[in-house]
Amino acid sequence: MNWVKILETIMLVCFGAAWPFSIVKSWEARTARGKSIGFLLVVLLGYVAGIVKVILSDGFGGFLLIPYLINFTMVACDVYLYFRNSKFDRQGM
Repeated sequence: MNWVKILETIMLVCFGAAWPFSIVKSWEARTARGKSIGFLLVVLLGYVAGIVKVILSDGFGGFLLIPYLINFTMVACDVYLYFRNSKFDRQGM
C-alpha cells in the first residue's frame, strides 16, 4: 500500500467521524436553521468525485470505495434530514 492511499484513508476517516454528530444534531433539532443545503450538496459532489476516482483507478475492488460510500451515505442522510426539518419549519413545528 502506498502513502497516498494511507493518507486518503486517514482523511476519509477523520471527515467521516464528524457526520454522525451532525446527523444526530439534525435529528434532535427538528429545524433546518443553521444548516446549509449548498454546503451539503457540495460535500456530496466531492464524495461522488472520490468514488468515481477510486472506481477509475482501482476498480470496484478498491478498498477506498468503502469509506467514500459510508461518508456519502451519512451526508445523504443529513440532506434528507435537512428537507425533513425544512418541512417542520414551514409547518411551525
